[in-house]
Amino acid sequence: MPNARITGLRSIELGVPDLDRSSDFYQAVWGLQEVVSDGDTVYLRGTCAEHHVVTLRQRPRAAPLGVHFSASDRNAITELHAKAKAYGTDGLTAPAELARTAGGGYGFRFNTPDGLPLAISADVVQHPDIVTDRSRPTKLAHVVLNSARIDEQTTFFKDLLGFRHSDSTEMMEFIRCCADHHSVAFARGNGPSLNHMAYEMPNIDGLMRGAGRMKQNGFNIEWGVGRHGPGNNVFTYFIEPNGFVTEYTTEVEQVDEATYVPNTAEYWAKFPGRPCRWNMAGHPSNRLRAAMGGEIFAPPEGEDPKLRCEDVMARTLGR
Repeated sequence: MPNARITGLRSIELGVPDLDRSSDFYQAVWGLQEVVSDGDTVYLRGTCAEHHVVTLRQRPRAAPLGVHFSASDRNAITELHAKAKAYGTDGLTAPAELARTAGGGYGFRFNTPDGLPLAISADVVQHPDIVTDRSRPTKLAHVVLNSARIDEQTTFFKDLLGFRHSDSTEMMEFIRCCADHHSVAFARGNGPSLNHMAYEMPNIDGLMRGAGRMKQNGFNIEWGVGRHGPGNNVFTYFIEPNGFVTEYTTEVEQVDEATYVPNTAEYWAKFPGRPCRWNMAGHPSNRLRAAMGGEIFAPPEGEDPKLRCEDVMARTLGR
């Protein structure tokens, strides 16, 4: 299969200090559904057919543990692995049956130049049912990563994985692996960390219903409701109990590969609606800016992070 490439974003893997409380939040408040619980790991799905969109793993501290992508078939996996080997990627594993991973499939893992683990898989089990509930996320829409080596990271994803460039701004580079305007973006930062993760809602009404559920459970909207420039998507941003920034989004621009022309940072600097096309969202809260920069709001020295997470969740869920 010549020129094999990534075909979509599957899921994100997160380390959390209190697995039970985090699972409660992502189900009861964020709107995902548990698929498999296996010891120190919980897999959660959205309403689409994708087996899972989030993996939560019990860890001493909150941290991003990896991002998972799809490929079209096993031949594509073989070719992408050969490219990764020729590229000299760190942490490269051999293609194998993913018997120990929920959903199974066939794939391999490796690390980005910044050290974040990535996984590519094909033949993962899909759910036969599509859940109809516009207030719940359908899929993981995009992941934004901070990097001090943004050009190297962007080139890595384009050259090795077949991503295409969508847009540039003063702060970010947007790249895509499917019709969505971006599945990954890189934000200029001091070092590698997770900026935010976004989940697609079926429509604006669903986004507002989800945002209302978050607000009713004690989570303020830290930025939004608004409509972005690059991607043209509607957004609301929150900080979840572990300190990660999480976004509800909808109506992301669908790219026509035959006609789309990327815009430059200069173009977006002059765009009339910044940072919100509607001129309604204002600017991110200071707390959100810090969290987007990779600050996980760690507990004070000597305090058990599990107790901090438990306290937040007790207030959130009324326990």
